[in-house]
Amino acid sequence: MKRFFSALIIIGGLFCLPVVTAAASANLTSLAPMLHKVLPSVVNVRAQIKVTDIETLAKLQKERSENNDANNSGLPLDKMVSIASGVIVDASKGYILTNAHVVDNAETVTVTLGDGHHYTAKIIGIDKPTDIALLQIKAKDLSAITIADSNTLKVGDFLAAIGNPFGLNQTVTSGIVSALGRTTLGIENFENFIQTDAPINPGNSGGALINMEGQLVGINTAILAPDRGSIGIGFAIPSNMAKSIMQQLIDYGNVKRGMLGIAAQDISPDLENALGIKVSKGAVITQVMPNSPAEDAAFKPGDVIVSVNGSEVKTANDVVNTIGFLRVDSKIKVDILRNNKAMSLTATLSDPQKRKEAVEAKNPFLYGVGLKHFTLLSPLHGEVDGILVVTVSEDSNAWHSDLRPGDVIVSANLQKVTSVDALRKIANEAKETLLINVLRGPGAAFLVISKAQ
Repeated sequence: MKRFFSALIIIGGLFCLPVVTAAASANLTSLAPMLHKVLPSVVNVRAQIKVTDIETLAKLQKERSENNDANNSGLPLDKMVSIASGVIVDASKGYILTNAHVVDNAETVTVTLGDGHHYTAKIIGIDKPTDIALLQIKAKDLSAITIADSNTLKVGDFLAAIGNPFGLNQTVTSGIVSALGRTTLGIENFENFIQTDAPINPGNSGGALINMEGQLVGINTAILAPDRGSIGIGFAIPSNMAKSIMQQLIDYGNVKRGMLGIAAQDISPDLENALGIKVSKGAVITQVMPNSPAEDAAFKPGDVIVSVNGSEVKTANDVVNTIGFLRVDSKIKVDILRNNKAMSLTATLSDPQKRKEAVEAKNPFLYGVGLKHFTLLSPLHGEVDGILVVTVSEDSNAWHSDLRPGDVIVSANLQKVTSVDALRKIANEAKETLLINVLRGPGAAFLVISKAQ
């Protein structure tokens, strides 16, 4: 299965075979003995997926009409087949790691071993923000790969990748670690990719990236491909990240992330000078959300985060990734600089959904609505003095009541409102519904916002 984002392509499984020189190993002349042990742990994953997105459905139908697509021939127009890779990580329990985008919305998943045996797989869990999924098959005599510590990787280390590019089972390619800690690619919510120059292609998603000891160091996920082909820039999810997500999927069936409640940004030279910061690495807190663990723990905008639970923070993305793998109710210790003085703060991560519900309960009518005072001399409406709706969250009661950005609220419960505070006061006193009168374009309308939509 493929996913496209600009020039980036989410790929399927792949296998990369490095060129080994005398400098790398004086005695190693072939990777065949190592590969002989590792290859059985890499499998083919075939998922039949129901397509519900209208845009994707139209694109799929166009591709079928223009191309002879053997994988999807004979299928209903709203179904497609995703062919990719997976890695057996527990032989006794039949656990297989792959990418979430490979099996998301799958109706059936079939795993084919290197010896040709087919098994129907159960999806244990999927974590879309990291693009990790865990499958399980019931089979005997499986061969599992050993998971290595991906934190020990260094730029220049030789790597090998195994997978099924374009459905070519157990293909091996070679390369090195081109870079580590790649972020802000826009591929996933949580990014800390291993970059490799191993030739990988569509169909490699979920495949194994291994070191020269035959240990798993990453799950291949995407390639930079301006022309839809490999140009030697591939990305893999580090094994430590995949292992952490896998354990949560095994224990809970999901990844229930905790929330600290801050926004942060990297330290730039200009920001360093403007704030008088004496460090060039770390993350500056730009916002502390109300009713959040961060507010309870007394975090402040301008604080510089230098470590979380002992892990060094170099950029804002480090904060996102570190906290993003901790579950609700986890306690964290955050080392910060405040006015260039070192101090530590502790917080207990909360459930973001529960926080949303608590905040919404305080103001169910206007939750998720951005407002500001608005005046205008209009030829249609005359002198308008009201409240401009700037933003409306699509999951809010106001949205479901048809309130939209650009509307101008001029009354609430038949009382004229000319300030945000006045509107909120009326909303706070309302019982089950809030009646608002809005100006929209050349017309006007009454909208009824209910507590439960």
